[in-house]
Amino acid sequence: MKRPIAYIAGTGRAVPKQVVTNHDLEARGLETNDAWIVERTGIRQRYVAGEGESTRSLATEAARKAMAKAGVSAGEIDLIVVGTATPDRLLPSAACDIQAELGATRAGAFDVSAACTGFVYGCLVAEGMLATGTSETALVIGVEKLSSILNWDDRNTAILFGDGAGAAILRRSRGANAGKGILSTYLRSDGTLGELLWRPSGGAERPFGPDVLVDKSHFIHMAGREVFKHAVRSMAEATDRALDGAKLTASDIDLMIPHQANIRIIEATAKHAGISMDKVYVNVDAYGNTSAASVPIALDEAMQTGRLREGMTALLVAFGAGFTWGSMVVRF
Repeated sequence: MKRPIAYIAGTGRAVPKQVVTNHDLEARGLETNDAWIVERTGIRQRYVAGEGESTRSLATEAARKAMAKAGVSAGEIDLIVVGTATPDRLLPSAACDIQAELGATRAGAFDVSAACTGFVYGCLVAEGMLATGTSETALVIGVEKLSSILNWDDRNTAILFGDGAGAAILRRSRGANAGKGILSTYLRSDGTLGELLWRPSGGAERPFGPDVLVDKSHFIHMAGREVFKHAVRSMAEATDRALDGAKLTASDIDLMIPHQANIRIIEATAKHAGISMDKVYVNVDAYGNTSAASVPIALDEAMQTGRLREGMTALLVAFGAGFTWGSMVVRF
């Protein structure tokens, strides 16, 4: 089918109440300091879930905000796709828990597991289902409670990640919205690099057991230097392919919204794409790396602050564990 098929009708975001600064991490005894973290990552703080704050609650809050902006009720939602690496439980899916919380009784619901690329993957899945006519209105959410799987004594990972949720309502591009929507997409993966960023336990092969608190196998493990190299290379490729698919050049992009993992990765991706940093949305300093929530949180913030307005064209790009990477060009 000829694109655009689906457009983004509304967005929303939610974060926990508690803010943890770099100074807080140092005060806890982590061998680091604010200057070191800012220089290497660009991160100054992150949001961390407290008592009563869950993957479900964050996702539901973000979803309700997106629904309100789109003017969509729970009964109008046909499909819920949730990108997350940190569901509250493995069975049933986070999407089903959120569907119940919203009261979206007509919706099919399922999770996608693509780590930091989860929201981009989710949007492409939703677009495909809208194209078939099986759905008219889809809710796509990226949500993480990464604090629950972090080793807070590990400087390599504790400084990077935060909790949060971002959501978007996708609807069929027709009528007054016929020219808006997703113009091109690109997805790739490389499972041979999986153990550069992974959790050893928690699946059927190695379920959680009594040893998990001793060997810390349920925490994120990361080979930072290697992840950095592959992230830069893959996000650069993804920007090229998305632009080619939309038959656009860097000069046609009004705003690039990259995965907020590290300011150096963001700068390298923008440089490769030929997009100046004044046309790149950056909020990694305030949120850290929120994985699947990263792109939709930034998207919602950009729209709320006026950085992204009707008629503009945006390039969304992400990279995550798996490895997975993907991109899409969207006209608003």
